[in-house]
Amino acid sequence: MRIPFIDLQRQYQSIKAEIDEAINEVFAASRFIGGSTVAEFENQFAACVGMPHCISTGNGTDALFVILKALNLPAGSEVIVPAWGCIATAEPVSLAGLKPVFCDVDPIYYTLTPEAVEQKITPNTKAVIAVHLYGQAAPVTELKSLCNRHTIFLIEDCAQAHLSEEKRGIIAGTVGVAAAFSFYPTKNLGAYGDAGCVLTRDAQLAERMRRLANHGALHKDDHVLEGTNSRMDALQAAVLLVKLRYLAQWNKRRTEIAAHYANALAGISSLVLPACRPGTVHTFHIYCVRTAHRDELKKFLNAQGIETSIHYPLGLSFTPAYRHLAHTPAQFPVTNALQQEVLSLPVFPELTNEEVTGVCSTILDFFSPAGK
Repeated sequence: MRIPFIDLQRQYQSIKAEIDEAINEVFAASRFIGGSTVAEFENQFAACVGMPHCISTGNGTDALFVILKALNLPAGSEVIVPAWGCIATAEPVSLAGLKPVFCDVDPIYYTLTPEAVEQKITPNTKAVIAVHLYGQAAPVTELKSLCNRHTIFLIEDCAQAHLSEEKRGIIAGTVGVAAAFSFYPTKNLGAYGDAGCVLTRDAQLAERMRRLANHGALHKDDHVLEGTNSRMDALQAAVLLVKLRYLAQWNKRRTEIAAHYANALAGISSLVLPACRPGTVHTFHIYCVRTAHRDELKKFLNAQGIETSIHYPLGLSFTPAYRHLAHTPAQFPVTNALQQEVLSLPVFPELTNEEVTGVCSTILDFFSPAGK
C-alpha cells in the first residue's frame, strides 16, 4: 500500500465541480487581478476569523513583510522570532531592514513562551512574531500582555493555523496588531498557487498595508507611497472561496486522524506524540512526532510505501542563511534537539482510516522487539 504524505488530487476530485465552475466564472469575466472575486474572499475570510480587515497578498511571506513595513519600525530594530520553524517567518524581517533575533521554543508545544521571549527583549526590540506552528496555537494572550508591558508589537504568523484557537473562542490571528496567513497549496486552506493575506483590527494600518501591497495605491495611479507588487489573483481567490466552505470540516477530519494516531501509538515509549496545549484547538496542519530513531523510522516507512517529511531539517538559528550569526547548540537546546528528532506523518483530510491504520501498524512494527 502506497500512502502519500499529501494528495491534493484527492481533494480536487472531491470538490471538482465547484472548483471548475468557480474558475470558469473568472475566465468568463476575464478580471484576473483584483475585482469582486478577490474582495469577496477577503470579506468572507475576515468574517470567518472574526476580524474587520483582510488584505490579500501574493503569499504568506509577503504578508509578514507588508506588516513589518507598515509598522514603520526604525531601521535595524530587533524583531524576536522563533528559532524553530520556517524561514519564511524570519526572512521578511531582514528584507524589511530589521534584525531577526532568534528565541528557543517550548520543548512540548514548539512555540514561543513569554518567559523565553522576555529574556531576549532589549531596548532595541520593537516586535515579536509568534508562530502558531503545525496548527498548535502559541500563547498569544500572554505574549500580548508581555509586549504591552514593553511597548512592542505582537505579530502573529498563522500560516499553519487556519482556525486554530489559542483559547476557546480566541482564534489565531485575532490578538496581535496584525496576522499573516499563507494559502500555499498544502495548507489547511490552500490555493492552487501562491496566495496569502493579512488580518488586522486597525483601520489605518489596514489601509497602509493595502497600499504597500499594491504599489502604494488604493486605486489606479493613486501612488501616495512606495509599495510593492503583492496581490492575490482572482483565480486563487475563486479557489479559496470554494475551499473556505469546507475548512471546518477538513480541520475536523485532521483532528480525527490525529486522535487515531494518538490512540494507536500511545504505548511507544521512545516516540513522542504531538501535545495539545490545554484549552486550545489544534488544527494539525502537521502531525509531528519525535524519536531518537527518526532517520531509521523514516527509511523503514518509506520502504513500506509510506511517505513522511521533516519539518524542519534545521532550526533557523542553524540554517546556512544565518550562519553568520554564529549560533551554537547550547544557545538553542530545544531547537537543536528537534532538528534531529522530528518526523511528520501523513495527516491530510482525504486520508482514509485504512491508511491511517496502515501507518500506525507499520510504526508499531518498527518499534516492536523484533523490529527495533
